[in-house]
Amino acid sequence: MNFLDYAVVLIYILGFLYLGRLFKNNSSGEDYFLGNKQFGWFPLTVSTAATQLSAISFVSAPAFVGWREGGGMKWLTYEFAVPLAMAFLLVYLIPPLFASGQISVYGYLEKRFGGSTRRLLSGFFLLSRGFATSVMLYTVALILSGVMGIPMTASILVMGVVTLIYSLQGGMKAVVYGDVIQMGVLFLGILIMLGFGLHLLGGWGSFLEQVDTDRLSVVDWGKMGYGAQDDFGFFPMLIGGFFLYASYYGTDQSQVQRLFSAPDRKTLGKTLLFNGLFRFPVTLIYCIMGLVLGTFALSTPAFAEAIPAARPDYLVPIFIRDYLPHGVVGLLVVAIFSAAMSSLSSGINSLSAATVEDFFASRRKLSTEVYLRYSKYAVGFWGVICVGLAFFTGGIADTVIEAINKITSVFFGPILATFIAAIGLQRINGRAASVGLLAGVAVNVILWLGVPELFWFWWNAIGAVVTLAVGLTWSLFDANIATATSATADDIGESISREDWRLVMILVVFFVLIVLFSVYFPNFFA
Repeated sequence: MNFLDYAVVLIYILGFLYLGRLFKNNSSGEDYFLGNKQFGWFPLTVSTAATQLSAISFVSAPAFVGWREGGGMKWLTYEFAVPLAMAFLLVYLIPPLFASGQISVYGYLEKRFGGSTRRLLSGFFLLSRGFATSVMLYTVALILSGVMGIPMTASILVMGVVTLIYSLQGGMKAVVYGDVIQMGVLFLGILIMLGFGLHLLGGWGSFLEQVDTDRLSVVDWGKMGYGAQDDFGFFPMLIGGFFLYASYYGTDQSQVQRLFSAPDRKTLGKTLLFNGLFRFPVTLIYCIMGLVLGTFALSTPAFAEAIPAARPDYLVPIFIRDYLPHGVVGLLVVAIFSAAMSSLSSGINSLSAATVEDFFASRRKLSTEVYLRYSKYAVGFWGVICVGLAFFTGGIADTVIEAINKITSVFFGPILATFIAAIGLQRINGRAASVGLLAGVAVNVILWLGVPELFWFWWNAIGAVVTLAVGLTWSLFDANIATATSATADDIGESISREDWRLVMILVVFFVLIVLFSVYFPNFFA
């Protein structure tokens, strides 16, 4: 990097510091954490996508597709379940949660199961999201340090402090509109690398002649997610992925907070629809970028030799460093910063919302002044925690990233089942729900420790089924079953409009289309 590259990074940093000041006036807790529910579907959708496309995905997914041993376009199977999960959220989970008027998604559980269940699930969210955010920050800094020569301490502090300042000042408005800007920079960066990679290869035709055809296959109908290297099969990715994404988008505060920021049901429906439609094409583009960069590395010995054998994730940043002109290098470093800061700002804001709502405001009435003061204290606290933990993640980061995915899959299914019970299963009371939740988590832990051959995507489905089964069974022997305090199936059905069902049909058709596209994807390169 030279002076021009650092100038681009500096301008970006100053711009986001200004963004925080631009939105610093917040009149209430709803304003601070939900942006006064004034967002349209487009910024909410792009903000969600920006959080999903983290810096780790931006770097790791293309490396998996184009360079990592055993990788390839099967990465696309991660996206199959997303449209179906959005359809489920649209017709079952989100409408009653949205109608409840909560800021924290876990507040709904107190209405059904009591404050202990609320705080239990919120506490898990705080621990897991705080730890995951710090690992993400450390990993990005590690890559920038190892490839770009930017000191790790400087990377962590720049990303952490700048994000903390604009998140602290501007609240949800700064987070969402910042995400829109960051997603634009990130997508531009993907297109730039794709264009330069094709140019260096000699064009699309030359790329088609040289691409490794073994990496083009997407769908594997035979793998069922049991046995050594038996992952990325169609059925485990679809079924396990459905429970994973329904839980993540429908019960994780970092995602649901955006849905709660919609002004009305129409905006909410469009946000869920475009979340279901947007991910696949964006993922497809950066996966093809990975194919192009991997093909270029195979045809360029100097590039291939520069990538450490133990660190295939260096594919993207080494390409940026060695094959892009100055100025563009700075822009691509900004793209990596953007992906990291988007995930960090969303994490800090949602951690703060859950802390204030579930552990302070739920216990006693807070004035607007006190609520806003607590909110900013919480943002500062979690910002310092996430940045501070990033310095102590150390050499365990490579294993922790995979472990975090497994840890969340231990809990995602049981948590989703708990919300399903709260909304639609009147017979399950707080005690039965807690027993079911603990049973689902326990079974998943046993599977993790005792059945390592089982692909972890399955835990999401198994944990949900066990939680509901145990909860319903326990309620048969519990005299204190819940009364009619949850939404019944009829109530849920009545709350779904004809327009909602039209959106569901679009999502189902889109699911069929992306599966068909993926099945025939290798033929496009023949």
